[in-house]
Amino acid sequence: MMCRLAVFAMLAALAVGPAAAQQISSAETLLFETDHLARLKAPATLVYAFRKDSNVEPGFSDEVRLDLAEVKGKLSATLHFLSGEHRQDIPALEEAHGNPVLLGFLEHDIAEMKRLTGGSTSYFRKRIRMALAESAQVGRQQIVYQGRTLDAQVVRIQPYLNDPMHARFEKYVHKMYTFVLSEQVPGGLYQLRTSVGKPEPVRTAASMPGVPAPVPMIDETLTLISVTPKQP
Repeated sequence: MMCRLAVFAMLAALAVGPAAAQQISSAETLLFETDHLARLKAPATLVYAFRKDSNVEPGFSDEVRLDLAEVKGKLSATLHFLSGEHRQDIPALEEAHGNPVLLGFLEHDIAEMKRLTGGSTSYFRKRIRMALAESAQVGRQQIVYQGRTLDAQVVRIQPYLNDPMHARFEKYVHKMYTFVLSEQVPGGLYQLRTSVGKPEPVRTAASMPGVPAPVPMIDETLTLISVTPKQP
């Protein structure tokens, strides 16, 4: 098990940067400075449904599970992020406050961006951090969780929209990140999503000579579906 300081260092790569002395944005506060797990009573297991739709490669559905336990008066968290070949290894937290599902989702996305573009993980982390600090849109919306309509806050960013190196990642310039949070759902995070492009029939240059390959359409969504045992 990796110590919590190592995990916080990973979070810091996203949440803290050269502008750390400046006022923390409302988006950063919602995502990184909020104790999402404060209302949960351990032991508990949160389950999230993962879905990927894509015209670049086969999509798939999977599951993310967060196991919480009380150890020596502290809340420990073990994250099981996807399974099989898609599994993302995330170190356990010995003292959890923020929801590790957020870290898992972002680390998964950054790894995918590196795989698809050949870019640097540190560069993608930097772009996400800067977008959360400088250009995030924060609003309110309603969600439906287990048949109940609840109030939620939504954070949206487009980290690569004004990227000075956008020529290297031109197909992903308009990629949107959406974070939906609510104090009324277990773990504070209701849905995390990244999306780029629009759905269209799969085409290949080989199957249609002279026709350019389609713009990538990749949509990945992680949605809270349950917590056991049921929380008060």
